[in-house]
Amino acid sequence: MKATCLMFLGLAGRAAGAASDSVSAYHMSCHGVYNKIARQAMGDIKELQTRVDSGEACPALGEKADSICNQALEQFSTDAADTENDPTKESIFDEKVEELETSLDLPLQLVYMKQLTLLREKALQRYKTLAKGSETSDYQAMVAADQWFVKEAEASTRAGSSWEFSAVRNSLQTAMNEMAQRGKKATDAAVRAAQQTSTAMQYLQMQQQQLAALQNQLYGGQPSPWNFGAAYRIPDSNINLSGTYQQGKANLQMTCVPDEYSSMLGAQGFTHGVGPGNLGLSVNLSI
Repeated sequence: MKATCLMFLGLAGRAAGAASDSVSAYHMSCHGVYNKIARQAMGDIKELQTRVDSGEACPALGEKADSICNQALEQFSTDAADTENDPTKESIFDEKVEELETSLDLPLQLVYMKQLTLLREKALQRYKTLAKGSETSDYQAMVAADQWFVKEAEASTRAGSSWEFSAVRNSLQTAMNEMAQRGKKATDAAVRAAQQTSTAMQYLQMQQQQLAALQNQLYGGQPSPWNFGAAYRIPDSNINLSGTYQQGKANLQMTCVPDEYSSMLGAQGFTHGVGPGNLGLSVNLSI
């Protein structure tokens, strides 16, 4: 009886050892399949990352991310060894599936966040362009830019994941509000400057009208029609005298200017006639 028990314990031990070896072998097999599929999927993710890093948004990023993950999981299910209805092996299989999805989701989410940043900048540019248009108000431009961002962000989000873009959307709305406020301040400043300029012009026009009214009083309701000017150079000197009479005002000037025609003049400063070096006369009569 004792020998039979010992034999049974020996067989049980060998069976347990064999089962343990089988589980270890299954675990190693799953790990190898996991590494192979993960490397292949990371190559596809790298292409998306390179495109977004270059400043180019990837259309339908959410669908592409879903496709990469689903293909990897399906490939793992196909290539992994059969669990043989062993609960331990089934647990290992499930853990590897979850680990594979997580390892692919994290880098895809980084690409997603970079894409959201690109979409935010593009939405801001759309807002600036629309706000400059004469037919679009700031509010309408904000709504249009926000709707465009939401549409593109939803297309970039992987279905059934924890990805979300509310924080980036809030940042976009805050930026547009700040830009609208700065634009309003600039517009208000321009309006005030225009009002000040208009006030100054009105004041100058009023002064001109007052001057015109004073001239009318001095000249009997009509401005003086005479404008008169004369100039004379003192012979054998550089002194030039000039005078003007314009709109009831007389002006006399004395300057010292070298005579460019001295070589043409006689001893008394005159040639046989009146030359340009001695006398200048102009008369302007307004009728």
